[in-house]
Amino acid sequence: MSDQYKDLAKQIVDNVGGVDNIDSLHHCQTRLRFKLKDNDKANQEAIAALEDVPKVLINGGMFQVVIGMNVGEVNEEVEKYMKEKGFTGSGSVDNNPTEKKKPLDVVADFVSSIFSPIIPALAGAGMVKALLAILVTFNLVDTANQTYIIINMIGDATFAFLPILLAFTTAQKLKINPYLAAVVAGIMVHATWGTLVAAGEPVDLFGFLPLYLVRYTSSVIPVILVVLVQAPIEKFLNKIVPKALRLVFVPMILFLIMGVLALSIIGPAGDYIGTVFTFAFTWLSDNVSWAPAMVMGGLYSLLVIFGLHHGLAPLGFVSLAQLGYDAVFGPGVLVANVGQGTATLMVGLLSKNSKTKQIATSAGITGLMGITEPALYGVNVPKKYPLIAGCIGGALGGLFAGITGTRRFATGSSGLPAIVMYIGDDTMRFFYQILISVTITIVVTAVVTVVLFKKYEKDSVENADAQEPIMTNQEVSILSPVAGKIIPLSEVKDQVFSEGILGKGVAVEPTSNEIYAPVSGTVTTLFPTKHAIGITSEDGTEILIHIGLETVELKGDFFEAHVKQGDQVTQGQLLITADFDQIKQAGYIIQTPVVITNSQEYREVEFSQDKTITTDDILLSALPKLS
Repeated sequence: MSDQYKDLAKQIVDNVGGVDNIDSLHHCQTRLRFKLKDNDKANQEAIAALEDVPKVLINGGMFQVVIGMNVGEVNEEVEKYMKEKGFTGSGSVDNNPTEKKKPLDVVADFVSSIFSPIIPALAGAGMVKALLAILVTFNLVDTANQTYIIINMIGDATFAFLPILLAFTTAQKLKINPYLAAVVAGIMVHATWGTLVAAGEPVDLFGFLPLYLVRYTSSVIPVILVVLVQAPIEKFLNKIVPKALRLVFVPMILFLIMGVLALSIIGPAGDYIGTVFTFAFTWLSDNVSWAPAMVMGGLYSLLVIFGLHHGLAPLGFVSLAQLGYDAVFGPGVLVANVGQGTATLMVGLLSKNSKTKQIATSAGITGLMGITEPALYGVNVPKKYPLIAGCIGGALGGLFAGITGTRRFATGSSGLPAIVMYIGDDTMRFFYQILISVTITIVVTAVVTVVLFKKYEKDSVENADAQEPIMTNQEVSILSPVAGKIIPLSEVKDQVFSEGILGKGVAVEPTSNEIYAPVSGTVTTLFPTKHAIGITSEDGTEILIHIGLETVELKGDFFEAHVKQGDQVTQGQLLITADFDQIKQAGYIIQTPVVITNSQEYREVEFSQDKTITTDDILLSALPKLS
């Protein structure tokens, strides 16, 4: 194991508030997902500024640090560092009564927590099933052969005992004993119960309590309901049973109670809910088959941006469990990811900027493999037009997949390698259909990206040499973007700025609501929340204006942008209007740091020693390096 992520792991843990602020940690395919006791203690911007972190966000109650394809290695180093600092995993969440979570956040957090840890197992099993389907399709293995039987068993194991895996992760989320939950799930998938169900003869307990004949292997909903009921019962038993007897009698009582409830009431109820899902999936397939794949193909990437995509993943699991295939979730997600990867790759191929070309080419290939966060956060979201192109291509590819009823027969990473999962039902039909869907997505996305690239990056195409501004040898003077009181950067109440992590500069406590351009140049960054804007001057000075602290959480409220990313602006031009009275009433600090993010290019950065300043006064002076 390489030690290259040790420092990154240390910085992440320290900036989420240390191990004392961490309740739990797991990771999905691209993100570290922390459950923190207090999100306010985490320095989100400091983590986002780290070189290997494309994005940090809080969604579904989870503090998510986007890493990309190396998330497994980073997670390993994070866990090592947490253990070194004394983390035991036994901490409890600080249920702050003043912090009210939205119902959607609670549901998204719950679903993400129980499904994310088992995705690698599902992906591996899905690829085994896909490999077997290829062997059978090309007559390399006969279905009556023992080789087929064994490989099929290897691929089926994860799905057959899926209830046990879900019971374990659900129990972990509900903070009860996961091993006891796994045993209860084992009762539901026990071979003896399967034999009784197959026999079809009525089963009852004590001659009066009927047990409904439902097979629970590969099911999803029944076991989740069972563990939800088990949680309060287990906690109650732990309270009333004396500690000396708890080790033996709590598990015994729990197994008897939950075993009976699972087979008589809760399990059948969950199976009925699954039947409702089956009806819904079937109705969609028969009446509006084009809709799910098209909508997912067009909009799924937007959900990824906000970290909400895991809330929909169970649709695919439920469909596979109920019908044996998935035509609702999988096809749309596959073309959505391919669309974003293609758009990013096209930007890399078209761009004359060496840095953009390097980032976009790498992220584009990764996106085609199904990991789109580097592409989204590194290229598509900042530039916007590749995101739009990918959504259009994904929607049209999804439309074809939906109209033709394309199905996948296993689950796993939704990238180009996943197309083999569409081989099944002893036919290559769905495989050919997904190939056509992917081709439509790639072609449409590529064409739209080229058209939009020429429109929005015309200057870069016509004048590639002008991409990189040339640093001047003259002193650079930067006007104050806002009138107010000058505050040294070291006194700013945010560690990222006070320690100069983002660059040298100063802060202003505003006395007016207008933010003006401190230099003439290009708007290189304008956050969607409008709380921060970056400008590169004509001589190459990169200036970041961060309006207030932690104001990203306002999601654009109280801000109005008068320019857009890519605009050319002149010194003194109105950029953003911010209602600082409303921002203060919302509980946020209005200190506005102004930093030169490429201050390493200068010998020194000096700021005005006046106590107050206007937008006509020089705020910063950047002194060139001595030749």
